[in-house]
Amino acid sequence: MEPRKRYVLCVFFVSFFGKISSSVTHYSVPEELKEGSVVANLATDLSMDIKTLTQRKMRLDIISNKKYLDVNKETGDLHVVEKIDREYLCPSKSSACYLKLEVILENPLRIFNIEVEILDINDNAPQFRRDAIHLDISEATPKGERFSLSNAADPDIGTNSVKTYRLSESEHFDIEVQTGRDGSKFAELILTKALDREEQAVHNLILTAVDGGTPARSGTVRIVVHVSDTNDNAPTFDKTSYNIKIMENSPLGSLVVHLNATDLDEGSNSVIIYSYSLYTSEKTQETFHLNPSTGEITVRGMLNYEDFKIYDMEVIATDKGANSLSGQCSIKILVEDMNDNHPEISIKSFQSPVNENIELDTVIAVVSVSDKDSGDNGVVDLHIPDNMPFKLRQSSDNYYELVVSEPLDREKVPEYDITFTVTDRGSPPLSDNETMTLELLDVNDNVPQFPQSFYTIRVMENNAPGALLSSLTAFDPDLHENQYLVYFILEKEIANTSMSMLFSINPENGNLYALKTFDYEIEKEFLFHIEARDSGSPPLSSNVTVHIIIVDQNDNAPVIVSPWRAHGSVVEEKIPRSTDKGSLVAKVIALDTDSVHNSRITYQFLQVTDATLFSLDQYNGEIRTMRMFSYRDPRHQRLVVVAKDNGEPALSATVTIKLSTVETAVKTYSDMIEEPLGYDIFSDLNLYLVIGLGSVSFLLLITILVTIVLKCQNSKPSKAAPPCRNSVISERNSTIADSTLVSNDAYWYSLFLAETRKGKLVVRQPVPKGSRYIVSSLPRGTGLTDTSDSAASTLQVNKYF
Repeated sequence: MEPRKRYVLCVFFVSFFGKISSSVTHYSVPEELKEGSVVANLATDLSMDIKTLTQRKMRLDIISNKKYLDVNKETGDLHVVEKIDREYLCPSKSSACYLKLEVILENPLRIFNIEVEILDINDNAPQFRRDAIHLDISEATPKGERFSLSNAADPDIGTNSVKTYRLSESEHFDIEVQTGRDGSKFAELILTKALDREEQAVHNLILTAVDGGTPARSGTVRIVVHVSDTNDNAPTFDKTSYNIKIMENSPLGSLVVHLNATDLDEGSNSVIIYSYSLYTSEKTQETFHLNPSTGEITVRGMLNYEDFKIYDMEVIATDKGANSLSGQCSIKILVEDMNDNHPEISIKSFQSPVNENIELDTVIAVVSVSDKDSGDNGVVDLHIPDNMPFKLRQSSDNYYELVVSEPLDREKVPEYDITFTVTDRGSPPLSDNETMTLELLDVNDNVPQFPQSFYTIRVMENNAPGALLSSLTAFDPDLHENQYLVYFILEKEIANTSMSMLFSINPENGNLYALKTFDYEIEKEFLFHIEARDSGSPPLSSNVTVHIIIVDQNDNAPVIVSPWRAHGSVVEEKIPRSTDKGSLVAKVIALDTDSVHNSRITYQFLQVTDATLFSLDQYNGEIRTMRMFSYRDPRHQRLVVVAKDNGEPALSATVTIKLSTVETAVKTYSDMIEEPLGYDIFSDLNLYLVIGLGSVSFLLLITILVTIVLKCQNSKPSKAAPPCRNSVISERNSTIADSTLVSNDAYWYSLFLAETRKGKLVVRQPVPKGSRYIVSSLPRGTGLTDTSDSAASTLQVNKYF
C-alpha cells in the first residue's frame, strides 16, 4: 500500500463555539493524483479516535464541487475518489484553487472545515487558437516590417505557462518574443529579407510555443505567408522565336501554332492579351488570324507556296496590370510545297509539215516544261510514246528537242499524232500532255507498181479494131503529181512491125486496145513491155511484160487437099474391078488451119452409090473396099465425102470422087504394089515446089542476117527509153508429129499432093510473105505410110512464127 503523503498541513488555532469547530484544516495536493491516493489522515490530524469513527458515522461533505475526495471510516484516511483537474476545477489563473470539504461526526455532533489546495502541475501544453495563421504580405513590403501573431494559451500557471516562442528556419522571417502587461508572452513576425512572389508566392512557417514546466511542453501553429503580387514581371513567351512549317492549301481555320506567354504575376497582372506588332505586314495579318485571348494563330486566307513561301510576324503579349508590361516573340512560318500544280508544256517551235525524206536527227520541235512546285514535286520528266520514229533530246534545263530517230515513210504513216506527256515526281504524281500533229509531205520515192509482173491476155482472133483488151493499172502510193501515172508501150520492131502499130494504150488509165484485127493462123502471140511513169521530179517508172495470146476461132473450113482436083471439079479414079476386099481405093485428106481443137477433122460419106461396097475411116479418110466387086455392081461409083472440123459451129468441105472399075487395072495396080514405079521428079508440080522452096530458103537467109544486124544495134544503150527487156515475138521450132497433129508452139500441116504407086510427097502449108521456112526431105521409111506399106519420098516444109 502506497504510504500516505501529506504535502502541506496547516493548523489554525480556532475558537469553538458550541459544537461547530471554527478552525480550518488546510491540505495541499497536486492535481491529477490517481484514484485511491491518500491525501491525509483526518483521524490523526483532527485528534479523533479511529475506533469511534464508524460509530459516530463519520462522513465527508464537499461544498459546491464534485466528490473528488472521500474518507475511509476505518482508517480515517482522506483519499482521492476521482482524478482532479485543476484547470477544469479552477479555470481562472488569477488565484489559488481550493477544494472545500466538511467532515461531520455525530454523537456528539462535530463539524470540521477542511481546505484542500489543488496544486498545478505541467500537464498542459501551450495551444494556439487556430491551426494556421494566414498572413498576406505584399512583395513590395520593405525589410524590417513587423507582423503581430496570435499568442499561445497554456491553462497551466506559473512557470508551467508559456515561457517563450521559436520560429522555424526562414531566410525571410524571424520572431521577437514580447511580454504583455499580464505577464503573458507573445511573438511578433519580422520581415528580414524582401519578398518576391514570383520566386516564392507562399512561405510556410512553424511557430512553436514552449512553457516553463519540467519537462517542458510545447505547441505549434502554421504560419502561411501569402506574398501579394505587384505588376513587376512582364509576360514572356516559351520561346523568343518560332519556326513553323505548314502545308500549302491548308484548310481555313487550321491551327498554325498555339503561342503561350506567361506572366509570373497574378491576378489582372497576369492576364495576357496577344496582338500583332507594327512590324507585321498586312498581308500576313490577312492570311493568319491571331486570337487575342488564347494566342492561337490559325489560317485565315489561302496559302500558296508559289505566291508566298515565308511569312514573318511579331506577336506582342501584354498583361492587364495598372502599369501594363509586355513581351514579344518572332514567328517565321514556312509554307511547305505540296504537289498541287500540274506540270506545264510549252511548244516553243514546231515544224509541220515536213518532207518524208527528212534527215535523221533533224529537230522537229522544241518543247519546254515547267512545274511551279518545288523539290521532287517540281522535278518533271517528259516522254513520248515508244512506238514512234522520234526521240527526245534535252538541250538545256527544262528544254527538249524532238528529233527524227528513224526514217519516215509517208506511204506507211501519212501523219503522226505526237503526244508529249510530262509527269512530276510528287506523290501522287501529276501529269499533263500536249498532242501535236506532224504531217508528212510526199516526195517521189516510190516506183509505180503493177499488181502483177507478167500479164497474159487472151485475145480472140477476128477482134474488132480498137477493142479493149485489158486494163493495166499500176499503183503509186505517192501523192499529187508524184502519183499521176502515164502509160507507154515500149517500142520494139519485130519483122519491120512496131508494137504501136498493133496495140495502143491509154496513157492516163492504162487501157490496152488492139489496133488491128488479129488472125490466129498468121499471128499467134505477142510479147512486149508496158511502162508506167509518174509525174514526179525526177520521174520514176516501172514496166510490166505483156503476153498477148491470140485465141483461135473456128473461122477456117477444112480444105480438101487430097485427092487433088481443080476447084469445083470431080475427082475421077480408076480401080481394077478385081480389087480385093479391104483394098485402099482412095484417101481423102483435108487440112484446117485453125487450132488443134478446131482442126480435128472427121470424114463421113455424104452420098454413096452403094453403101455396102465402100467404107470410110472417119479419122484418116481412107476409103477401102468392103467386099469384092460383083457383076451386079455398077461400073461407075459416085462417092461424096464430107470433111468436118471440130469447131463450134462446125465447118466442112466436100469432095466428089467418081470411081470407074476397069478389068485391066488389076495387073497394073498389082505391079504398083509389088514394084514401085520410078518417080518423075520433073513433073510440073514438083518443079513449082522446088522453085518455091529455093525462094523461101533465100528469104530465110536474108531474114536471119537482118535479125542479127538489128540485135547488134539494139545491144547499144538507147536514149529514147529506159532499158527493159526486148519485146519480141516468140520464135519457136516445131517438131514433126503426124499428118493431122498440131503442136502448141508451132503449127504445121501435112499435105499429100499426089499419091501414086511410086510414093507420096508431103508439103507443109504455105505461109504468107515474111515467114520463114525450113525445107527438109524425109528419108524413106519415115513419115506417113499407108496400109499398103508402100514407101514414099516425103518433102517436108515447116512454117515458124
